[in-house]
Amino acid sequence: MKVNGKPYRTIWEHPSQRQIVQIIDQRSLPFEFIIEDLNSVTDVITAISEMHVRGAGLIGATAAYGMYLAALASASSRHGYEDLLVAGDLLKQARPTAVNLSWAVDRQLSKLLPDMTGNERVASTLATAREITDGDASACYDIGQHGIPIIRQLAERKPDETINILTHCNAGWLAFVDHGSATAPIYAAHDAGIPVHVWVDETRPRNQGARLTAWELEQHGVPFSVVPDNVGGHLMQHGLIDLVIVGTDRTTFTGDVANKIGTYLKALAAHDNNIPFYVALPSSSFDWTIEDGVNDIPIEERGAEEVKTIQGLLDGKVVSVRLTTESAPATNFAFDVTPSRLVTGLITERGICQANASSVFQLFPEKRTHHVR
Repeated sequence: MKVNGKPYRTIWEHPSQRQIVQIIDQRSLPFEFIIEDLNSVTDVITAISEMHVRGAGLIGATAAYGMYLAALASASSRHGYEDLLVAGDLLKQARPTAVNLSWAVDRQLSKLLPDMTGNERVASTLATAREITDGDASACYDIGQHGIPIIRQLAERKPDETINILTHCNAGWLAFVDHGSATAPIYAAHDAGIPVHVWVDETRPRNQGARLTAWELEQHGVPFSVVPDNVGGHLMQHGLIDLVIVGTDRTTFTGDVANKIGTYLKALAAHDNNIPFYVALPSSSFDWTIEDGVNDIPIEERGAEEVKTIQGLLDGKVVSVRLTTESAPATNFAFDVTPSRLVTGLITERGICQANASSVFQLFPEKRTHHVR
């Protein structure tokens, strides 16, 4: 996608120093556009855990490049293979809910052999990191192409009217390598000339909707309005939302969807108002081992300070402002799980399926042997 007219991905190799990986430090958006260098697997773990990068696809791509940086650091070590196993374990612990993280690390490790030379490990991890990043961008583009008919059909029922779409959190290109998941059909529709408007949930406590989704929609020229998280139900009751599209950090093969906290409430409101509720995801965000998402998907609990403070721009500087007394207790669950019964469909790079095992496996028949009953 483009920033001030210049095309960017969210992660790339330094153009002249291939031992450096570069990212957009998303903590600074939308006030500053800062490119950060990652020089080691420790830098990558920090970037993931402290949310310099976030979003399912980008977490996976960043972890893949973390393995490459670990391979560079251990290239001359007699225990290089073992060092990469340790690096993989550390990366997996950086954030627990997004399944793309472990998927990317495991994919890297599957290509490595104990008797490889250091240079062979470097070459393998670099090639796999590139495959993962390119594959993520390609899958998100395809999600857009499969999702645009949903928006086009709504537009045909409402000729000369704008299609209003609700999103939650950021499942845009900032959450992936390019295009995004939930935003991919929106961008595709906008580029095709279909009039769309996006209601952007602010998404407390880190405000990824207000700070990230709104910023990238503005960069692309897509009309939008930022709303508080608790407005969605009212908008639906009064016919101001035609469609809900969200992303996911982990979706079970049975169609249960773990996404940013508050997604479940939007799904309930959509169900009550007969509004289509779609989840857009690349196949790397499926968990093929978990059947009961509500009870078995691990839910990350982050620090209380994220709830008790808020960041904003004051006199040209980004500052943190306290919202509660310093001693006030606070709880900060980062995700919730929307049961499959509330999901209209899953938009993937292979097409759209229902949120159940039978339909998912029709799109991904090769995964039938991966799940546990």
